[in-house]
Amino acid sequence: MIFLEKSSAFTAQFSADLHQRLPIEQSFDCVSTVFDLKQGTGELIFIDGFAKDEVMEKIMEHMMKLDPLAESSVSGWLARQIPYLEVSGTTDLSQAVDAVLSGTLLFLAEGAAEAVLIDARSYPVRSMQEPEDDRVLRGSRDAFVETLIFNTALIRRRIRDPKLIYEYVQVGSRSKTDVVLCYLEDKVDRQLLDKVRKKLNNTEVEGLSLSQESLAECLLPKQWLNPLPRIRFTERPDTASASILEGNLIVLTDNTPSAMILPTHFFDFFQEANDYYFPPLIGTYLKLVRIVIFFLTLFFTPCWYLALRCPGLLPDSLHFILIEETAAIPVLAQLLIIEVMIDGLRLASLNTPSSLSSAFSILGAVILGEYAVSTGWFNGEVILYMAFVALSNYAQPSFELGYSFKFFRMSLLILIALLGSWGLLIGTAAIIVLMLKTDTLSGNYCYPLYPYDGTKLRSLLLRKPADHRHGNSKH
Repeated sequence: MIFLEKSSAFTAQFSADLHQRLPIEQSFDCVSTVFDLKQGTGELIFIDGFAKDEVMEKIMEHMMKLDPLAESSVSGWLARQIPYLEVSGTTDLSQAVDAVLSGTLLFLAEGAAEAVLIDARSYPVRSMQEPEDDRVLRGSRDAFVETLIFNTALIRRRIRDPKLIYEYVQVGSRSKTDVVLCYLEDKVDRQLLDKVRKKLNNTEVEGLSLSQESLAECLLPKQWLNPLPRIRFTERPDTASASILEGNLIVLTDNTPSAMILPTHFFDFFQEANDYYFPPLIGTYLKLVRIVIFFLTLFFTPCWYLALRCPGLLPDSLHFILIEETAAIPVLAQLLIIEVMIDGLRLASLNTPSSLSSAFSILGAVILGEYAVSTGWFNGEVILYMAFVALSNYAQPSFELGYSFKFFRMSLLILIALLGSWGLLIGTAAIIVLMLKTDTLSGNYCYPLYPYDGTKLRSLLLRKPADHRHGNSKH
């Protein structure tokens, strides 16, 4: 390989700088391999584990057999010689270091005027099985994984439109996490896109240690005492694709299987993929049942506790719900203790091996429930109603929204204990005001109820047939 002699100094200096910036001598996975070419030497620098050994061996073997060429633009020459790989040249040291750390192969040839980046990455990836918390009875069974390029391919497979844009951004001064904005160029809200793009480019963090949650906290204004979720997540590529077709913005983050859907408002959380894999009437019924049951989880136990404190508010036909025998622990304390116990059981189930899950269920349901009532510590009615609340929380897919309603429910119980029926009214009014005062990246949290948009609200609450003329279907 006959390279220009004036470029020899660049190659030697660039290699020395790379060895200073990269931990080649200190870290075992940062590898530098020197091999002979037909004229001079070549050096291949890469991170072990990001590229398969057989791929690198074929690349090195192919390079060693290439005929000499009298030019210093090695990238253009290799692009013609190795057309099945993404090949580009660079003289920027920082770009070269970032590329190597992200898995790209870097090739240096003696006498060349540039370094060559060969994208032959092969990230470790798990199978694309259906997500655990967003299952469907019908429909696709694939899901996003932790590898970003696979997630973009899953969306591209569903939307074969040249106006589907993937905009790449790096976030984090140390982690340099890959983030991709996915949108349809002719349907996305440009103001929202510019706002998100500006926030990502101006984010000053060392790294996204918690992936999409760290990114969400960078995008949203800090409201520490507000539990309401303002970003919707999904692990389903069909849900993400449907959202893009509606004009939404999808944010994909490397190392996480969840996609962020922007903008997000309160009523968006009541949408689920199952509603759209059934006929419109059945889908509407399932959606309305989900909404009713979920709001019951907020007011069911507070209203029952208010009835215990003020039995005169109940008609005679409903007096059967009152407690006849008092337990050793006051009712309010029982309700709050069980609220905390449910979370304790959830945390314990996360650390329970699958082989012991049956034993855990027996321990939690029989021993804690049955014996708490038989010993006189708790009332059976409290156990029954709290079990209904705990199960009803799973009627909607948003884990964060369930916990925000949990905090609201506990606050209502405490206010009722202090103020009686006025506590329920004041607490409900405070929840409504909080929701109206909550801002998202695009408008008020209660949109389309406030500001009112009847067409949008009906599309969120009712399952409409697909509009085949425009290829749209709400999701």
